[in-house]
Amino acid sequence: MAFPQNFLDELTARCDIVDVVGSYVQLTRKGSNLFGLCPFHSEKTGSFSVSPDKQIYYCFGCKRGGGVVNFIMEEENLPFPDAVRFLAKRAGLEVPEEEGDREAAFRRQRLLELNREAARFYHRLLLQPEGRDVRDYLDRRQIQKSTAVRFGMGASPDAWDTLLNAMTGLGYSKTELLTAGLIVDNKKGGFYDKFRNRLMLPVIDTRGDVVAFGSRVLDKSEPKYMNSTETPVYSKRRVLYGLNLAKKSKRPDILLCEGNLDIVTLHQAGFDNAVASMGTALTPEQIRLLSRFTKELVLCYDNDNAGKIATERALQLLNGSELSVKVLQLPRRRTADGELVKQDADDFIKNQGPAAFERLLSGSETGVEFRMAQIAGKYDLENDEQRVAYSEEISGLLSTLPGAVEREIYATRAAETARITPDAMKLEVQRARKRNIARENRAVLRKELNPAAQSQPKERSLRYENLRSARAEEGVLRLLLLDDGLFSQEAPLTEADFSSPLLGRVFSLLWQAKEEGRTTALPALAAELSAEEMNHVTAVCQRPESVRNGRQALADYIRVIQEASKKRSGGTPDPLLAAAEKYKDKKGEKRNDS
Repeated sequence: MAFPQNFLDELTARCDIVDVVGSYVQLTRKGSNLFGLCPFHSEKTGSFSVSPDKQIYYCFGCKRGGGVVNFIMEEENLPFPDAVRFLAKRAGLEVPEEEGDREAAFRRQRLLELNREAARFYHRLLLQPEGRDVRDYLDRRQIQKSTAVRFGMGASPDAWDTLLNAMTGLGYSKTELLTAGLIVDNKKGGFYDKFRNRLMLPVIDTRGDVVAFGSRVLDKSEPKYMNSTETPVYSKRRVLYGLNLAKKSKRPDILLCEGNLDIVTLHQAGFDNAVASMGTALTPEQIRLLSRFTKELVLCYDNDNAGKIATERALQLLNGSELSVKVLQLPRRRTADGELVKQDADDFIKNQGPAAFERLLSGSETGVEFRMAQIAGKYDLENDEQRVAYSEEISGLLSTLPGAVEREIYATRAAETARITPDAMKLEVQRARKRNIARENRAVLRKELNPAAQSQPKERSLRYENLRSARAEEGVLRLLLLDDGLFSQEAPLTEADFSSPLLGRVFSLLWQAKEEGRTTALPALAAELSAEEMNHVTAVCQRPESVRNGRQALADYIRVIQEASKKRSGGTPDPLLAAAEKYKDKKGEKRNDS
């Protein structure tokens, strides 16, 4: 075990899960538990539960759960040791490190320090003669010196090993530089700088660490943009460029754009709430990150086909989230030749000015309005058949809106577009909604009619082979967690008695805690279980179990488990399997007789 168990016990005792989770999620008490909107998936109705008594959390929507360490691992995207250190710092506890963990923590910290030194190196070069081309490029882009300093911009020289030599001179190894994605192996035993003759944009996370780099060429060469690859300290799915600055904005919303330099221009123009994803579409992890800092999101992608597709995908991903979403569509710009071309936020502000962008931002449309406009653009609404097709598609969209008032308002607008009566459009929306509800009810019914599937773990690798025994094994775990006083001094079962290896292992770990005089608590197993295993065991603990007749229930559970164990060890066939084989044999005899 990486950390002494008595230290982990003290840590979880000091870090009350309600206090920790409450600093990320707004919780409301309902009975003995607290509920809120899940920080791990998009939802509008709170299905995220926190139990002060059990010191665990569980989401009935996405099925994630665990103790306080698991929560920090998920929310802060940290491995177990770093989550422990995060909480220890919060609680004012000194962390007793073992050699292996000290080395892992040291390696991670070295990468972060290397990135910071590289960012400083690039920034110093920007101010020196070697950075003249980049400074000229920034001047052409009308980026002020103070803005470049605020974003920590830098210059990578037009040379093969400048950074390599500088960083190895500071004591960093080539292996560390490779791991950080700052140099490249040429496959012949040599190394060279990854970023050369580029404007450098350090990527800083919300904790203030330099985790990666973005870059842009100064000429027409390719690739135009180049970003860091994934590293032990950087995952592009979990980072948003500029959020380290945007989180301090006094504006009520966050503006999500496409390009890093768009963000720089927007901040310089006073829109210090702008952020961008790192060369990838919006991800669930980024939505969770955004929801920590705002309740209102404005999408501002390029007004071309790719930008519209990206907006539509983002809206689908954001559907059902707690974020209020708007879409800002930048108008096309007419060139000197009279051609209409797309423009990004950077172009618009330079051509029209910040005041015009502010007006555009104030008039941004809701996500529903954007999607309605996209659907309307697909049809010739002067053609009767096309109007019918438009009405069918738009009613399908509006039927998914949760509020009756919202559906009525937008149905009236859609009716005006299709040039039909509002009552006709509302009727179409109602029919589409009934079809949706019927489809959902059929899916729920199919699920309810298959209780065996309902009882199985979500992860296939954890599936039960003997469902009856496994249900009893779950009951034993719940009783042990609720009241270990129900158990005698000697363990009533061995790990081998359990048909589920996971449940058997959890029983052994909890029993060991009981024998050592520690509390039998699920959060203490965070170091021993994977995220999937902890999710399932937490789900098991959510099922009702009474200790009123605990001793009788325990005896019944043990009997079921031991009977199943004897059958496995003695080779006695499962009665259901035996009946199935007998049925197949009878069918075979009938075929032979015929």
